[in-house]
Amino acid sequence: MHSENWDDLRFVLAVADHGSVSAAARALGVNHATVLRRVAAFEERQGATLFDRTQAGYTVASAQAHVIAALREVESATLAVRRAVEGTQAPVSGEVKVTSTDTVCQLILPEILEALHCAESRLRINLISSNAHLDMARMDADIAVRAALSLPDDLIGVAAASLSFAVYASAETVEGWLGLGGNLAGSAPGAWMSKGGVAAQDIVAVSDSFLTLAQMAQAGMGRCALPRFVGDATPGLRRLVSGMPPLKATIWVASHRDLEAVPRIRAVREFLVEQIAARATLFAPEEEAAARRP
Repeated sequence: MHSENWDDLRFVLAVADHGSVSAAARALGVNHATVLRRVAAFEERQGATLFDRTQAGYTVASAQAHVIAALREVESATLAVRRAVEGTQAPVSGEVKVTSTDTVCQLILPEILEALHCAESRLRINLISSNAHLDMARMDADIAVRAALSLPDDLIGVAAASLSFAVYASAETVEGWLGLGGNLAGSAPGAWMSKGGVAAQDIVAVSDSFLTLAQMAQAGMGRCALPRFVGDATPGLRRLVSGMPPLKATIWVASHRDLEAVPRIRAVREFLVEQIAARATLFAPEEEAAARRP
């Protein structure tokens, strides 16, 4: 193999994973032309065409499947080296990439990160607001703050708080429901709805964002299931007694196992856990009420 620009690997593998240049560009956060250029440059250096170009998209040429498999092994080894190097860097300074959902990024983390900045001014936080689950192995983020039932095997983290859900609507009587799409379809209320909790014909609109759903409900479009900290904070919404069972998830603060001991990442992770735990009753208000009962 020729002397290689290993950064081109992620462009080639993104096209292989997503099946089109446009989808790969969106996943990588670059423009269409950049992906075309980097893939073409890689193929020219190797003297081989890796993809069959069709109207439906890009597919790995059957004769090149073993090349893509080898590139995945190279990428895995390269990222392992990067994570190992990260682990040797001791100062609690530099950039830490934190990812969470749009709801947590907008309603919870700004206050926490301001306190973190006051405590550790040498740290710079890169806050990535995304309802998609970023690839921690590829170091798309250093820390994830996510609501889930459990963590993938390659992540290690702390359960910082419990998250509860309820059904909300505007003051007007509404019959229809707002559905949960995209990544929210896998959430606790999304799974309940998809398993028959709400009849398909009763869903009048769908969104992949709890913040957007709250605004749609506020406008009177229908009732919707929301995290308590979102629904309770949205003016004009009332919490309903509905047929939805009590639903909960765990708010995890997690990192890739290889990055667990990196000082700056550990410091930020521990601070986030402490601050989120201090706000536990914001995420699950009924737990505070239960604790007060005699």
